[in-house]
Amino acid sequence: MRILGISALFHDSAAALVVDGVVVAAAQEERFSRKKQDARLPVEAAAFCLAEAGLTADDLDYVVFYEKPLRKFDRILSSSLATWPRGLGRFVRAMGTWLGGRLWLEGQIARAFDVPEDRVLFSDHHLSHAASAFYPSPFERAAVLTVDGVGEWTTTAIHRAAPGPDGQVVLETLRTLQFPHSIGLLYSAITAYLGFEVNSGEYKVMGLAPFGEPRLLEAFERLVQVRDDASLELDMSYFQFDRSAKSYTPRLEALLGPARSPEAPLDPRDGGEGQRFADVARTLQVVTERYLLALAAEAARLTGETNLCLAGGVALNCVANGKLAREAPFDGVYVHPAAGDAGGALGAALLVAHTLGGDPRDRAPLSPFLGRGYAHDEVAGFLSDARVRHRVLPDDDALCREVAKRLAAGEIGGWFQGRFEWGPRALGARSILADARIPGIGDRVNARIKFRERFRPFAPAVLADEAERWFSLDGDVHAHLTPQMLAVVGLTDEGAATLPSVRHVDGSARVQTVDPAASPAFGRLLEAFRAETGVGVLLNTSFNLKGEPICGSPADALATFTRSGLDFLVLERAIVERAA
Repeated sequence: MRILGISALFHDSAAALVVDGVVVAAAQEERFSRKKQDARLPVEAAAFCLAEAGLTADDLDYVVFYEKPLRKFDRILSSSLATWPRGLGRFVRAMGTWLGGRLWLEGQIARAFDVPEDRVLFSDHHLSHAASAFYPSPFERAAVLTVDGVGEWTTTAIHRAAPGPDGQVVLETLRTLQFPHSIGLLYSAITAYLGFEVNSGEYKVMGLAPFGEPRLLEAFERLVQVRDDASLELDMSYFQFDRSAKSYTPRLEALLGPARSPEAPLDPRDGGEGQRFADVARTLQVVTERYLLALAAEAARLTGETNLCLAGGVALNCVANGKLAREAPFDGVYVHPAAGDAGGALGAALLVAHTLGGDPRDRAPLSPFLGRGYAHDEVAGFLSDARVRHRVLPDDDALCREVAKRLAAGEIGGWFQGRFEWGPRALGARSILADARIPGIGDRVNARIKFRERFRPFAPAVLADEAERWFSLDGDVHAHLTPQMLAVVGLTDEGAATLPSVRHVDGSARVQTVDPAASPAFGRLLEAFRAETGVGVLLNTSFNLKGEPICGSPADALATFTRSGLDFLVLERAIVERAA
């Protein structure tokens, strides 16, 4: 079957195409619209997916939306009325949004994607997440955890995935936790308290946490209680999830101290308020990790399975993922690379393909490079039209040798190769690269290029065959996480001494292991850098400026290069230089 999955209308909309059980293409709408976390129906992303497969809308069997809008409307309406009169404002806004169109989403989707209404289907939010985690995983059967803010009503779910009598996977939901009780909503509320944008700034909280100590555990026990069965209960006198602008009440500030204004400077190394906010972040991170470990233990008990799959926005907490890989009672852990709502598009498509279509499960590893790519002649034509100073190298080896030498000399480069990544991590297709051995080069990237907070760490990309030289990887424990940059690990003594610019304040790193067979261009560059320096590790951060999506096209890359302090830009086999 030919299934187009879509997610939209909250944040981070996306489209994914599955043909006969095989993932052909997947992309977030923001990569085309250039609007960060674009929530609109992913019309451009869907058009790309179809073009990549050489299909038209007429060729599709179904378009499937990643959640059930009527059940979500029921939750929004019920929670607004339950908090009356405080919920009046949200009730009025919700009525305008839903009566203005979302209740008629089936017709909107049919028109937007040019299919008949009888080809439009709706999946369950957490089942979409569960399918995205299990079907691409390397496991024959597994426990599946889906943990996010909230879907329709569910915030957390334990599932079991295993072959049924006919060989087709049976994905069974065993337990759910319902709104408003949610570790994801707690994390987002504290994100807002710390002055960051909800559904965007949670990773900043994770980066801030290592600067603090968990001094507020007693206070957090008033906010959240975890029961013996790993269910969770929030004290709702501290929260107001019916308000999008401010999801916590004055009681939270009375407990934790005044909230941070988004405009206020924040540097935990300066002490004072910065240290207090770092302590809040660290306590939240510890509470989250403890809860996820308890939830994983309960999933193991309920399912009897020995492998674990995760999805949902909370599964992008790579610090917690590293702890789960080491301490949870499972032999293997797999996290979907686009674990948030974008990944729900792919999960919905896979769920329909396998359950309704009966398509066989594709056992090949899921490549993270599912987005738009550009041929050499397309790039050459673009550069000719743009009239920028550039050189085309004779072959890939010559390109990598020159780039390796320049990085080793302290230059910082933009790297644009092949199809762009699926998910929020830059994995060597759309990356900004630097030499991780050079002290302070991360500060240069922040100050000249990324224009982001000083406390945020940078990730290392390392050749898989020498990863254990530099990083504390526990054998196969991290094997399914580090290729997608989805786990934080420690550094070895040699790694800590050699790679100062990717070592966070607590001695950790969010490592990406690179297999040249799976990522030929990036692997070739790392091998060239190792030949040049003896170290097969580079600092790797996403190719974008603050507040913008990761680059999708050569035009995006050139615009970012022009407006930043990058020393050079690689577009496929061409090197773009600064104007003389």
